[in-house]
Amino acid sequence: MAEVNRLHRRQAVADLLADRKDMLIVTGLGSPTYDVFAAGDHPGNFYLWGAMGGAALTGLGLALAQPERPVTVVTGDGEQLMGIGGLATIGVQRPNNLSIVVLDNGHYGETGGQMSHAGAGINLAEMARVCGFTECFEVTDEAGIARAREAIGTIGEGPRLIVIRIVHEETPRALPARDGVWLKARMREHLGFGPN
Repeated sequence: MAEVNRLHRRQAVADLLADRKDMLIVTGLGSPTYDVFAAGDHPGNFYLWGAMGGAALTGLGLALAQPERPVTVVTGDGEQLMGIGGLATIGVQRPNNLSIVVLDNGHYGETGGQMSHAGAGINLAEMARVCGFTECFEVTDEAGIARAREAIGTIGEGPRLIVIRIVHEETPRALPARDGVWLKARMREHLGFGPN
């Protein structure tokens, strides 16, 4: 397998979300949550603290409920592999406002750094394409980040899956609130609903 350029995760996520406007964001557990929070907390961020494999499908529900807003899921390769069947469900539903961004370091970062199936050669972008995603591509440089930033901010081209190749490294934790009820209420208020 040919070696590819890999970006530093924290900077890549900060650059990706630099101009988020009214985007809603769902994060996968662990490092993607820390990365999005470090890029700037926002009431339109919904941080998942568990439910490994559930980020993409949570994003699907939000995208279907909020069709006029771009929805981006930021997750890791390990979590997306855990919820691989969700890609088929998203492909069948075809939300045009949903983007799945996979931070791919080829390892299960939250369970000890074991090599993931992505690290062994499974291509998540190709899997999404087979599942019916409209746009699928990999990012390995700053030009790719710029392309991804533009893509996730648009409605009408989804669903899309973007794999950002990142370095396998330990990044300092940036911890948002862990209270799921509070996070749900904050998101509901941000969307103009009551806290129930």
